[in-house]
Amino acid sequence: MTVPEVFDRTTPGYSVQRAYWLARAADLAYKDRAVIEDQAAKWGFGQVRHHETRFTPPFPLQDTQAYTMAGDRMIVTAFRGTEPTQIKDWLTDATTPPVTGPGGNGHVHHGFAEALRSVYPDIADTLADLRTDGQTLYFTGHSLGGALAMLAGARMYLEKPHLAADGIYTFGQPRTCDPVLAEAFHQGLGRCTYRFVNNNDIVPQLPPEPVFTHVRALRYIDSKGKLHDSMPMFSALTDRAAGLTADVFAPASDGIRDHFMHNYLAALEKNLG
Repeated sequence: MTVPEVFDRTTPGYSVQRAYWLARAADLAYKDRAVIEDQAAKWGFGQVRHHETRFTPPFPLQDTQAYTMAGDRMIVTAFRGTEPTQIKDWLTDATTPPVTGPGGNGHVHHGFAEALRSVYPDIADTLADLRTDGQTLYFTGHSLGGALAMLAGARMYLEKPHLAADGIYTFGQPRTCDPVLAEAFHQGLGRCTYRFVNNNDIVPQLPPEPVFTHVRALRYIDSKGKLHDSMPMFSALTDRAAGLTADVFAPASDGIRDHFMHNYLAALEKNLG
């Protein structure tokens, strides 16, 4: 395994290396502003904008945070996630009905919609200001951040198709929307969206079906850390049976361990080559 030292800003299309670097960008969203700006500069992104707001939706979610880093060839907007023990209550909340999705397509989990709404205008203005020389655009995020990355990509494509992202990479993303929006998303962005799930990660299994579903974009990491383009049948039957506890949100459970961002990064590093 050779871990690349330079952020891949030029390789077109999908690659594990591109996934690794966007996972690094998603992980960076958890850091403070000074750390983000310093690392972005080291990666060759000369401009950084921060997006943050505080609000009170009907879920125990206090704020939304993201950042955009822009270089001469590539722009990345990364959304901050939240820890599984914090996401638990509102991820499983069923008291608030879904809201209409981007461009009037289908429906979205109310908490995700509110979280994105609070920062999307600032992100859209930032991208209009910085995307001036044909740079590629990528959205990324882990956990809640993955849901927001997917929805930001959907909103941009469905409302302003000429500004569509070149790629959306998410890690440990929860189910975000209904089948109608998932299909509209797939038709427009399925070719450039990659949703990584690490083995027994509990968050991608919530909120429950059939109201909510995933977009068709799975990249599955099995219990041995091998990356697959889909979930092999043996994994569905055996991998998910390993390490389970009575409380899947317990800190020692396999579902929580597999959700941590550092475990996604470790798995992607193993698959570089």
